[in-house]
Amino acid sequence: MSSRRKFVKKLGLTSLLPFISKSKGLSLGHSCIPKDPIMISTWNHGLTANKAGFQIIINGGSAIDAVEKAVVEIENDPENKTVGIGGYPDRDGNVTLDACIMKGDGSCGSVAFLQNIQNPISVAKLVMEETPHIMLVGEGAKKFAMEHGFKEVNLLTESTKKDYENWLKDTDYVPMINIENHDTVSTLALDNHGNLAGACTTSGAAWKMHGRVGDSPIIGAGLFVDEEVGAAAATGWGEAVISTSGSAMVVEAMRNGMTPSKACEYISKRIMKKYPNVDWLQVGFIALDKYGNTGAFSLKKGFNYAVTTKDKHELIDANYLM
Repeated sequence: MSSRRKFVKKLGLTSLLPFISKSKGLSLGHSCIPKDPIMISTWNHGLTANKAGFQIIINGGSAIDAVEKAVVEIENDPENKTVGIGGYPDRDGNVTLDACIMKGDGSCGSVAFLQNIQNPISVAKLVMEETPHIMLVGEGAKKFAMEHGFKEVNLLTESTKKDYENWLKDTDYVPMINIENHDTVSTLALDNHGNLAGACTTSGAAWKMHGRVGDSPIIGAGLFVDEEVGAAAATGWGEAVISTSGSAMVVEAMRNGMTPSKACEYISKRIMKKYPNVDWLQVGFIALDKYGNTGAFSLKKGFNYAVTTKDKHELIDANYLM
């Protein structure tokens, strides 16, 4: 515990304490009794993801298998233009995929800049289970995937190819914050045994520079899970999430007493301070603590998230700053 405190101090996380002591959003009002299993996912496609993943939990499966199944469902949908097959390409016309997965005990796996492999989240899970590493990238990640039975797939569909050709007429790169380019599906789960897990997958920002990697495959940025506290995941402009270690900071805020909602709000405000001109910027966070309490928050209006339990399956609009 002392080493953890030293680590927290090095990161400057003690700066959270004055805010926490004054915050009305402390953990005093939320449940500290473990609830039934629950899944929470980003955006409206989170309803589809949760439906697939929660079935595994209902049948007695693990949180880690549930989150993998949840995001695979979205990766396999060619109509979704921000994840997996059918995802928007980079400015050179290449679809490159990023993903990571993490368990509450700290086990995790990640792939980045992966091309021609449809399910990066499953490759990331294999990295976690079958290698001594956490992240594989590019050709190395592809080689590893194919050695484990994955097949090459043309990820550029006719629809996204047409959109890319239209973009080439102007080749104007302006980051978009609308729902057509939210570029990520992130899922967090608490299973029947009280185990936490999370997954995050994306095709990245449309028309990005070739080689660009966002927050989604980076443990601590796009996703972080700690069984002692809870889990958090991000969506939106990855550079802003990376520069603040967003998801890890949400979990640390919860560790220091904030509810999931207040923790997401606090880190969103931190990003706002770092990026005073946020006209073009959108970032959203979801969080789930070890007791099953959930929360979310975003910079801009428009972010929503899906919550699924044994008794409900609903899409919720997140609170926001602007």
